[in-house]
Amino acid sequence: MITKKTVKDIELRDKRVIMRVDFNVPMKEGAVQDDTRIRAALPTINHVLEQAPRYLILMSHLGDPKKDAAKAKEKAEKAGEEFDEQKFLDGKCRMKPVAEYLAGLLGRPVKLAPSAIGPEVASMVSALGPAEVLMLENTRFHREETSKDPAEREKMAKELAAFADVYINDAFGTAHRAHASTETIARFVPVAVAGFLMEKEVRYLGQTVSSPQKPFVLVLGGAKVSSKIGVITNLLNKVDAILIGGGMAYTFLKARGLPVGRSMVETEMIPTAAEILKKAAEAKVEIFLPEDHIAVPEFSNEAMIHAIPKDSFPDDLMGVDIGAKTLAEYKDVLSRAKTVIWNGPMGVFEMPNFATGTKEIAKALAEIDAITVVGGGDSVSALKQTGLESKMTHVSTGGGASLEFLELGHLPGIDALNDK
Repeated sequence: MITKKTVKDIELRDKRVIMRVDFNVPMKEGAVQDDTRIRAALPTINHVLEQAPRYLILMSHLGDPKKDAAKAKEKAEKAGEEFDEQKFLDGKCRMKPVAEYLAGLLGRPVKLAPSAIGPEVASMVSALGPAEVLMLENTRFHREETSKDPAEREKMAKELAAFADVYINDAFGTAHRAHASTETIARFVPVAVAGFLMEKEVRYLGQTVSSPQKPFVLVLGGAKVSSKIGVITNLLNKVDAILIGGGMAYTFLKARGLPVGRSMVETEMIPTAAEILKKAAEAKVEIFLPEDHIAVPEFSNEAMIHAIPKDSFPDDLMGVDIGAKTLAEYKDVLSRAKTVIWNGPMGVFEMPNFATGTKEIAKALAEIDAITVVGGGDSVSALKQTGLESKMTHVSTGGGASLEFLELGHLPGIDALNDK
């Protein structure tokens, strides 16, 4: 259970409240494409407003303006197209459409500040009426938000903290970052607590790992072994089986001396993969790797599909999904599981012809009588394609955050909050 104070533990009436939310949602031409993260914060926002606070300030990042604009400009220049940075930022990184969308969900006005800090923002805050809501502009328009220099982060955090008596962190998706608005601010506000979403994430992810019902199965996919090493290492002595798919499977298969054709392999990670396989055998944890593959000669949804066994992988093909035999074996293991954590797709699910493995794993999890926790951005995206989110015990809103929490058991943004 969460050891930090939550919004249920404090008095909010007449308090000045500032809340970090994770409204880093997909945008297209200034319109919200997926409101999952916005809706996930509603229970905490509504709870605060029901307590009659002095006011409520919301802050979030939305993309990374500087980096995103640089990438978009480079892409436009390569295509010989003109790049309008202002238009790009308005369509992708400004909080205005998010504030308007939230106002619709809340059924009340949400004011918008021109920036996250500064004299103009301070004036707007001082003019707020009882229980009014103000959305600050994207925190990442200020370099201090993500600065590696603690003094710069503190400068911004102190300005934000001056607006509030209470700080609430309900942004699990950014809790792994020690940024000004996610971690540093907690040191300068009298009261710093977790919101309902943060509490829920910690409860499900933490309890699942600390006291799982057995058999406990970990399903891992995605492109790289390197991004999952910490999770595997931390859970190796807790799980009963690990099912591996996605691009990372080919590094493990290579470590076993099996052919993988032109499939993605992290060559530098082969020794690490071999060591994990050895440790798993010593711990009597069975690691399942694909027995067959869906492979193609080129990275295209229209490419000719080949179904091939693991021990005769042609040199000119690359793996893009798990095969039918593998899927049957993985489903069999999952049918007996009582606790499952799934992180990462089984193949290139973005392309319809290579999404079968991922979708079938989602269906298998929806049908079993077990605690099922899905974490990681790609896993959640794949799950949404199947429409089976409601069939899972818990679907995490944090991609990198859920991975780091499974690996470390704590995160900077959580550590900074007040203990119970």
